[in-house]
This record gives sequence, structure tokens and C-alpha cells, in this order.
Amino acid sequence: MEIYPPGHHDFIETNGSIGMFLLVFVAVFVAIYFIFIDEISTVKERDPAAKSALEVLLLYPGLHALVYYRISHQLWSWKVPIIPRWLSQVARFFTGIEIHPGAQIGKSFFIDHGMGVVIGETAIVGDNVLLYQGVTLGGTGKETGKRHPTLGNNVVVGAGAKILGNITIGDNSYIGANAVVIKNVPPNSTVVGIPGRITKQDGQKLDKELDHMHVLDPVMDNMTKLLGRIKTLEHKTGCQAPQGENDSDFAI
Repeated sequence: MEIYPPGHHDFIETNGSIGMFLLVFVAVFVAIYFIFIDEISTVKERDPAAKSALEVLLLYPGLHALVYYRISHQLWSWKVPIIPRWLSQVARFFTGIEIHPGAQIGKSFFIDHGMGVVIGETAIVGDNVLLYQGVTLGGTGKETGKRHPTLGNNVVVGAGAKILGNITIGDNSYIGANAVVIKNVPPNSTVVGIPGRITKQDGQKLDKELDHMHVLDPVMDNMTKLLGRIKTLEHKTGCQAPQGENDSDFAI
């Protein structure tokens, strides 16, 4: 008859429980990888800091929030009460990103950094959309029905931008950082400022890399044109600038 030391069976049971937990964890991990492989590839493509799929899976809150959203959205579509909203709040607690389960989000969606992002119930987001931290896709009041924005494909929304109301942002458009957009935006456009002003860039698709340093500012562009016209008028009429002023004082 074999005699085991005290606690031997408890040790075996504990190890078995740990082994089962690890097995389930790995299975869930692998399942998430294959289900969200498009989103993981998008992160690696757009974020130079993403070194591997493992890093994206473990460390990117935008992907974690999307996993929660896909589950809660499916439950929402099945009209399951309470649980979808509860899951969205759990995601908000852990990631700082709030996506209402009623929102509709396309493929290859990427939220970079993510803290403070809010996506409302009736928002519609197309494919290959990139949002930065602090973005709000919100409503403008207590109206019912479709009250949140619709984003087309390949749209980029800069940090802190607010897109409000039942408006449409056309394909391949870029919303500049901290812009407040309350009107429809045609495709292939850049929007900057408060309220948002549209600048078209020759109808060409904008660079998805989001080069913040070279976004056109329509207000500054118009001021530059006005100063140029004033200079032309001065030259034609022979008028001189007021004493003590020169062109460098008005350089933009």
C-alpha cells in the first residue's frame, strides 16, 4: 500500500486546474488570432511600433476593445438584454474605449492608442478605418433614430476629433486632429478646424499613413491668397505699405 504525503492529492488537483486553465487560455488566444487576423495585420501595417502578432494580441487596447465589441454586437443583434451593454462597459473599464454594441463596424478597423474613444449606438464605420485617441462619433442632442455619423471606407480620424450627428464622411477622407465636424464631407477630402472646414486634394485618395505635418489648413490658405491679392493691388495702384511696416511683418 502506497503512502502519500499530506496534501499530495491537493497538489495534483491544483496542477490539473492550472493546466486546464492554461489550455483554455491558449485555445481562446489562438481563436482570437484567427478570427481577428485582418485587424492584427492592419495594426502591424499601420503602426511601426507593432513588432509581432503576439505583441498586438497582448498589448493593444484597440484590438481588445474590438474583441469585446464583436461579441457584444452579436448578442445585441440577437436582442439579448443587458449583457451587450455590460460587456461594452467592461471593455471601457479595461481599455478606455467605449463602443456601443449597436454600432456597425467594418473590416480591418484600427483604433491606435485608443484612450477616450467613444462610438455611439447608430454609428456606421466602413472598412479600413483608422481612429486615434480621443475621437468621438457622437450625437448632437436627444433625437432618436439614426443620430450618429457614418464613416466610409479608408477614413482616417485624427486625435481628439469630434464627428457629431447623422452626417456622412466620404471614402478616403481625413479628419484632422481636434476638428469638430457637423456637416457632410465628400469623398477624398481633408477636414480641419472648429467647426470643420473642407479642403479637397485634387480628388486623390489621401495617404493612410496620416502625415499630421502636411495637412492643408483652408483658413490659412485663404489668408495667404488674400495677402497675395493685397500685394498685387498695392503694386498696381502704386500704394505703399504704412510707414514702419514691411512684408515680413505679415508673413505666414
